[in-house]
Amino acid sequence: MKVVIQRVNHASVAVDGEVIGKINRGLLLFLGVGMEDTEEIADKFIEKICKLRIFEDENGKTNLSIQDVQGELLVISQFTLYADCKKGNRPSFVNAGKPEVANRLYEYFLEESRKKLPVVEAGRFGADMKVDLENDGPFTIVLDDQIIK
Repeated sequence: MKVVIQRVNHASVAVDGEVIGKINRGLLLFLGVGMEDTEEIADKFIEKICKLRIFEDENGKTNLSIQDVQGELLVISQFTLYADCKKGNRPSFVNAGKPEVANRLYEYFLEESRKKLPVVEAGRFGADMKVDLENDGPFTIVLDDQIIK
């Protein structure tokens, strides 16, 4: 699994001109599912993301988690995080999870996140999405399978 996390003041996602997910202060996640990913791996990512202390406290220090600030979550499926650009100029996506498995894990990720956070919005798996956001900071973190090793 690979996740790009952006701390945002607000974010939304639209499909065919219709907003299907929208959040206020919180985290925008771009979630890539790989060939070897499982529910157990997704659980570890969810746990890490919910506990990351990347929101400012009253002293301006990044000491608070999304749970501490009652932040909202918007999760966008993005297989392109698995782009392999080593050969040539056209990225290869052979390491991305097969669509049926990736969709199942994306839905699982959403379901489990909703057990931990009050607001979890989502994009639409496989759709052409337009994402709008206001990055807070900017503050962007990339998580990959190193968190589970």
